[in-house]
Amino acid sequence: MSPSRTLSIRQRVALALAWLAVLAVLGWMVARQLHPSGDLREFMPKGQTPMQRLVLDELGEGPGSRLLLVAISGKPDEDLAELSKGLTAKLKSDPRYSQVVNGSFDAGALDSKLLPYRYLLSPTLDTQKFDAPFLADQLQQRVADLGSPAAGMLEPLLPRDPTLEMLKLAERWTPPNMPPVVDGVWVAPGDGALLLVQTRAPGFDPAAQEQAIAGIESALRALPGGKDAKLTLSGPGYFSVIMSKQTKSQADRIGFVSSIGFILLLLLAYRSVGSLLLAGLPVVSGALAGIVALTLWFPQVHGITLAFGFTLLGVAQEYPIRVLSHRRAGEDALASVRGLWPLLLTAIASACIAYLAFYASGVGGLQQLAVFTITGLLVAGFSTRYLLPWLLPVRVRDVESMPWLVRARHLADTLPRPRWLPWLVAIATVAMIALAPGKFWQNDLSALTPLPHDLLQRDAHLRAALGAPDVRYLLVLQAADSDGVLKLSERLEPQVEALQQAKALDGAELPSRYLPSMEIQRARQQALPDRATLQAALAQAQRDLPFKPDSFSPFVDDVETARALPLLDAQRFAGNPLGERLGAMLRNRDGKVLGLVTLNGVHDPAAVQRLATDSGGAVQLLDLKDSAESLLVGYRTRILQALLVATLLLIATITFALRSPRRAWHVLAPMTLATFLVLAVERVAGIEISLFHLVALILAAGLGLHYALFFERETGDPAEQRRTLHATIVCVLSALLVFGMLALSSIPVLRAIGLTVALGVLFHFCLSILMAPHVGGDEA
Repeated sequence: MSPSRTLSIRQRVALALAWLAVLAVLGWMVARQLHPSGDLREFMPKGQTPMQRLVLDELGEGPGSRLLLVAISGKPDEDLAELSKGLTAKLKSDPRYSQVVNGSFDAGALDSKLLPYRYLLSPTLDTQKFDAPFLADQLQQRVADLGSPAAGMLEPLLPRDPTLEMLKLAERWTPPNMPPVVDGVWVAPGDGALLLVQTRAPGFDPAAQEQAIAGIESALRALPGGKDAKLTLSGPGYFSVIMSKQTKSQADRIGFVSSIGFILLLLLAYRSVGSLLLAGLPVVSGALAGIVALTLWFPQVHGITLAFGFTLLGVAQEYPIRVLSHRRAGEDALASVRGLWPLLLTAIASACIAYLAFYASGVGGLQQLAVFTITGLLVAGFSTRYLLPWLLPVRVRDVESMPWLVRARHLADTLPRPRWLPWLVAIATVAMIALAPGKFWQNDLSALTPLPHDLLQRDAHLRAALGAPDVRYLLVLQAADSDGVLKLSERLEPQVEALQQAKALDGAELPSRYLPSMEIQRARQQALPDRATLQAALAQAQRDLPFKPDSFSPFVDDVETARALPLLDAQRFAGNPLGERLGAMLRNRDGKVLGLVTLNGVHDPAAVQRLATDSGGAVQLLDLKDSAESLLVGYRTRILQALLVATLLLIATITFALRSPRRAWHVLAPMTLATFLVLAVERVAGIEISLFHLVALILAAGLGLHYALFFERETGDPAEQRRTLHATIVCVLSALLVFGMLALSSIPVLRAIGLTVALGVLFHFCLSILMAPHVGGDEA
């Protein structure tokens, strides 16, 4: 080896330290700038229409998706009621929660400044007048109430509200089908104290939902007797936390075991700890560079991007493995890498072209995945070419002389290779795909993250007990402004009541339940008597009743105030505790206002759809599940189109690099056949193909491309062919180790990736050997 081609020990140490210093700087940048997001909508396509954009918003930020169902049990009902009151008080003061409902009457539900508006909000004046007969009847009922157990709660309210309009509004604002009430709060037999808690965080943000759940747990434990109580939670946010923890736990365990196995495999393959450590530098460089690129390119990086990106970046581990296996004894490392570089560069370029399909999909999460993987592959590849050779040991053990490798190569060369083999595989693959049972594509999003059956049963039980809104269906009201939405909502009220009576649904939360339209408010305001008329009617109603003449002066003052109030609009109403609930139901979209009506217990969707159809287009029934799945279909179509373009570019790249269509055929044919063979086997096994299968197929194809490229290479040197086989076997075993373990996972996403890549690695390896053009007759 020429002195000019080697570095002294001091120079090698200096280069290694410089490389490590750069990695340390990249790691520091990652630690400072990386803040992973957990919003799964990043992996959904961007909505092209107002309704599609609304679907995406509702999936993560809609009232149903942010609702946590809470049950406290394990104590007597009276104690549970006290815990419910204490927990509600704590959570209402916590900014992580926008609404907490436990069935108790909340005198503060309407801001004190807005209390006179109760006469414009309550439906009493639609059918009654504040005349002497009505007031007399109300006051007689109050006398009876003061002799009941509820006297303590009602007595402070009577001077200002003898007709109990606030209680009527509280009942109107309470969810339908509420549970039984014990000591003023919901306590259901067998379930305990029940609460509905709405978080500010989106339902598809597992990290934020985990913080919200931890807040509920810590608040309960801080209450007297709370440590001994049993807390049960459910809802979309809770499910997202459970699935995130399960996925992370299994991924961490699989990653740890497979990493240990990978290290042992490389030690057995190369018998050198130093080579093993050096071989890790390009892969680590690629990973850190990919993350830095993400933080510079995107405002937020999704956690799934990192998880999938590290998986896809597994292709890069082949680059140093090829260098280690193809190194001849006594050969200059730079010369060895230079001889491999044309094929490695072709493999790198081809993999980057395939991953460009993700960027072309237009989906934020996949675009992040493309930037991370392409940056990582380029950095790993070029650092393998221009940095790693300078650090490799001068003396190496040539792997070609290993006895087992000689026998393995002889076996590979003696395998029969009939010309009709590719056609047979192709015909069998087409037949299996055509005759496979069930649907080809997996469009059910819930099947990708299935929950244990007991959790789903518990959710259905709590949802029924609480009368919580359905997370699947929404009625969408459309008008020019918010008042138009409220008018439309009022017209729907009798139709919704008819559907409830027909058992088509259990209930609906209409915007007009909280805020009437201007027209209705104006009519109620005009029905209010003036001060003199009301005082005369009140004096007549009080005869023979045990109330002092001036007992209801605050009531008279409020009515007089209400007569002159400006009508209440949604913006002014937003200033009270119920304003957020109404605000969540009114959305501005493309110059119009949409009203979102959550539905409870939809038993007959067709009947609800007829209500929407009869509205002339002003009302739509939105099935979030079907809409999300239709978005997924369009999303997949875009990815497939991008993959088609990437395939054409890949064919052109391989043909140009090899300077021969025939040589390109020997590389592309086994890769293509193996890819479709994986699809065929999974379909015959009854597996429906999801987005994650497509991602895994691209990864497997990238690995298979490497195998085919190196097996196709004609060297005329049996020893070099053995080195090729050695490198490929090490790559295959390392891939099978990692993805074989993923295939055993109970998490469908991990299992889909693992099974697909493991099958792909096997099929690509076998077909690459069987279809290689240079075999037999030249073994030394």
